[in-house]
Amino acid sequence: MSVPVRQIRARHSADTITVYQAYPPEVALPAVAAGRFVAPFKRDRMTWIKPSFRWMMYRCGWARKPGQERVLSIDITREGFEWALARACLSHYDREVHGDRATWSRQLRSSPVRVQWDPERTLHPRALPYRSLQVGLSGEAVARYVDDWVVAVTDITPTVHRVRDLLRASEERAARDLLPVEHPYPLPAQVAARLDVTSDG
Repeated sequence: MSVPVRQIRARHSADTITVYQAYPPEVALPAVAAGRFVAPFKRDRMTWIKPSFRWMMYRCGWARKPGQERVLSIDITREGFEWALARACLSHYDREVHGDRATWSRQLRSSPVRVQWDPERTLHPRALPYRSLQVGLSGEAVARYVDDWVVAVTDITPTVHRVRDLLRASEERAARDLLPVEHPYPLPAQVAARLDVTSDG
């Protein structure tokens, strides 16, 4: 079965969705201890959350890139996630979504949330023909994320290292067994249209 070009795939329950971020230890470890983001996490900077585990691995180099040595799994409320997406603006202009560039520019300036669709990755990590969603939070959205949406923060760096080591040993089946199971995430039609979500393959 083909995968839609732009589809949100994530680990989620009836109440929460799991997203991923990678930070240096000085940011990640206090967050894990507190169960929420605390100093030196900076609220005044845009923070990007990623529902795709594989894309996070591509982005952080399996927790080997400087400043991204600890990978966090963050459970946030679906209500908060959908609040963000309902107020999001695509980071690039799309004539079918925005109508004209002036409309897009106004939306981009006023929105506290940006989204972009980047090529999903294999574990190796080759680009795939379909996309993965990244969500950038700023201003009010960051405050809501930190204060209201976060349910749990878990350091999954040991699992990340284990999967990477299995892949290096050509034990791909064992590596895949450790991956989080991600399913398509349902969205209200109006929000899906705002994000240019593809409805079918």
